[in-house]
Amino acid sequence: MLRRGKKLAVLGMALVMTTSLFTGCGSSNGKTSDGKIEISWMASTQPQEKVIYQKIIKKFEQKYPNITIKFITADSDTYSQKLTAAASSNTLPDVYYVGSGDVRKWADNNQLLDIQKYVDKSKLDDMWSSALDSYRYDGKEIGKGDLYALPRSTGPFIMAYNKTMFEKAGIPLPDPKKPYTWDEFEQISKKLTKDTNGDGKIDQFGTGLAAQFSLQSFVWSNGGDWLDKTHKKVTIDTPEFIQAFQFFVDMQNKYKITPSISETQSLGGYQRWLKGQMAFYACATWDISTFNKSLPFDYGLMTPPVSPKTGKPATWIQSVGFGISAKTKHPKEAVEFITYLSADKEGNKEEAAEDLQMPNVKSVADSDYFSQTKPTNISEFKNAVENYGRRMPAEYTYTSAWYDEFFTNIQPVLDGKVSVSDYCKKEQPIMQKLLDDSYKQQAAAQKK
Repeated sequence: MLRRGKKLAVLGMALVMTTSLFTGCGSSNGKTSDGKIEISWMASTQPQEKVIYQKIIKKFEQKYPNITIKFITADSDTYSQKLTAAASSNTLPDVYYVGSGDVRKWADNNQLLDIQKYVDKSKLDDMWSSALDSYRYDGKEIGKGDLYALPRSTGPFIMAYNKTMFEKAGIPLPDPKKPYTWDEFEQISKKLTKDTNGDGKIDQFGTGLAAQFSLQSFVWSNGGDWLDKTHKKVTIDTPEFIQAFQFFVDMQNKYKITPSISETQSLGGYQRWLKGQMAFYACATWDISTFNKSLPFDYGLMTPPVSPKTGKPATWIQSVGFGISAKTKHPKEAVEFITYLSADKEGNKEEAAEDLQMPNVKSVADSDYFSQTKPTNISEFKNAVENYGRRMPAEYTYTSAWYDEFFTNIQPVLDGKVSVSDYCKKEQPIMQKLLDDSYKQQAAAQKK
């Protein structure tokens, strides 16, 4: 870990770097030397995304010749640091990415523009309502009130399966209309967990799910949750939560269908999936491009397994939005730009063609994205968004420290060295205090 002095030095460097990024672009009134309105946009992009966005920017500038876009990119490792530094130095770009869980913090600190009065409402009718709701805020609760951003992407986290492995083993493929129960998922995973080369070691597993990304589906499907309905009480010590957590842990320690910690050190779960050594793996929309180009086997998508307690699937949906600085000199033009990025049909088609994300525009998703033949049952993403997707627990609170705490010391539980019940009962009061602190921080921010 960096010592405090080093941390300050790094932050100082970031402030200088970020300030130079924004103070040198155009004049102080947000216009270029030839009189065009300049909108700065800072984004974290992969190489293929950058190329696509450059095309979209060019088309936008052709449609709005009085506006020019200053496109600033950063890699995923440094983007957050640079954005935080820009906020601290009062040099935020006009447009920047904002996570759906960060809306209230940026809004309460007067750094995020309320775009409700600027948005063309007709553009929103063909967009996923659940994605838009992630950026609504009424000063108290996310999901209600005015819009503070438009979605860049909507990413449901569902499950992929190795279609070739199923066919080779003579096992019927998952029914897209009837999800597996936990028991069915366990039994099929056992059949597909094998020593394929006869050396006495398991080298093909049923599954290998990371708790940080997959435990939510099991807990929610069993009727449990991290918070109660008021979002002010931590509920990880309820029977529903503990039962689901126990099943998740049992996949490694009791049913032996998941690699142990020592087995993942030699070859991680993601690598095993890519090499065709795993039957089931978690999948989000951003994985499709890699899977379609890299997997040496056919694969399909499916609904996550359901608890016998409810029989209902559940998963989380990640979303990142286009936010606008509350201090932009050109709010109308900035909103025009993010509306084009988020809701333009042609731009959505280009992103869909590259498998970068599920389109925000529903009609484009139905015609261009869900019509593709690979993978099998790609429309499960739509099913998740419309019927069983949820926001992450921390998105309902001002900070995520209370939620992050749950996963900090979870490995001994996953390895069967600490009981699920004991862990939950020990962590609940610790998380509750952090949650209470989060609400205190929110109250203090809103008094400013």
